Amino acid sequence: MKLSKATDYALHTMFHLIKKESDKPIGVQQLAEYQDVSSTYLSKILTKLVKAGMIESISGAQGGYKLKRNKQDVNFLDIIHAIEGTAPLFECDFHHHEGCLIQSEIKNAEEKMNKHLRETKLIDLVKKEQRLS
Repeated sequence: MKLSKATDYALHTMFHLIKKESDKPIGVQQLAEYQDVSSTYLSKILTKLVKAGMIESISGAQGGYKLKRNKQDVNFLDIIHAIEGTAPLFECDFHHHEGCLIQSEIKNAEEKMNKHLRETKLIDLVKKEQRLS
């Protein structure tokens, strides 16, 4: 499985928003500079995060983006789904019975991975980073 660059930027953007002390919105340009990425490209990613209800967009001179969800609730899986969608990793194209053992194994592995990503909160990484520095 390979996640897109957009997911990488989304995870780092959310990490940055969770890490900051203030509730003040951050502009797209500042978020883009933080990751050394084009603000146009990052804007498309931020739009997906807004649609997923993870962040909110504030208009105006003091506008930008800020968390909409509680910091404690933001997990890896929700961010990945906001960017990549929720389609399964593997669909068996073989024309045989529904109880395909190969698909069953992959589905089991995907469920375990999703459980881990759902339980992994970004706030825990922020706390870990603070302990290490």
